[in-house]
Amino acid sequence: MVPFVFSAAFAQSTIREFQVEEAKQAVAVDARHFYVINNSTIRKYRKDSGELVATWDGTKQGIVHLNSGVVLKGKLYCANSNYPDQPMTSSVEIFEVGTLRHTGTHSFGIAQHGSLTWLDQKDGYWYVGFAEYSGRQASAGRDGRWTSLVKYDRHWRQLEAWVYPKNILDRFAPMSNSGGTWGRDGLLYITGHDHPEVYVLKLPASGYTLDYLRTIPLPIAGQGIALDRTEKNKRVLWGIHRAKRTVFRIELE
Repeated sequence: MVPFVFSAAFAQSTIREFQVEEAKQAVAVDARHFYVINNSTIRKYRKDSGELVATWDGTKQGIVHLNSGVVLKGKLYCANSNYPDQPMTSSVEIFEVGTLRHTGTHSFGIAQHGSLTWLDQKDGYWYVGFAEYSGRQASAGRDGRWTSLVKYDRHWRQLEAWVYPKNILDRFAPMSNSGGTWGRDGLLYITGHDHPEVYVLKLPASGYTLDYLRTIPLPIAGQGIALDRTEKNKRVLWGIHRAKRTVFRIELE
């Protein structure tokens, strides 16, 4: 079994908190704003003041479980699923960040890999996290071990896929992988559903299992995260604590 490594080199240094009642699923971020994602809603806030500047409500469109989001080139891409219903179905919902106008969608339908929880791009490819669960929420014939990371090209054609190491799956259980994002260092930062920590992994040199590197303890509680790529000289991670209805901006040393 791979041991957990808590790295002092990544200790939190500066924390800013925003109280947001809707902070239940995830946060995404761009240069001037952060986007708080709830099951059926998205709210856009200013980074400097925390002022609410735009909202979107997808209830009438049948959106029931937005999981996370990422801002790429002026668009907010959100992972959407029908959790906790079965069979698992998923889609990517696309928004223009200026107004939060919904501009597009990509449906996976009944997703063969599980429930879509996060997505991000690296080197021009999509990397998508699909969750499977254990216990009462498990799909027929599956459990949390089926949780996977899948690589697609820009036209959503699958290219590769990986599974998670056992020590990470044990931390996920009985839930699953909730958030993920690529860092500028080429490493993958992921979260589970509840624990106050982020796991750092990398693609393996061979085989099909992601390599575990370390665990970073943080004051968040799982769910969707974002690394702020607009902060050129700082390593800044955004996350939420759903029980406290809090959004965190955390500078990592």
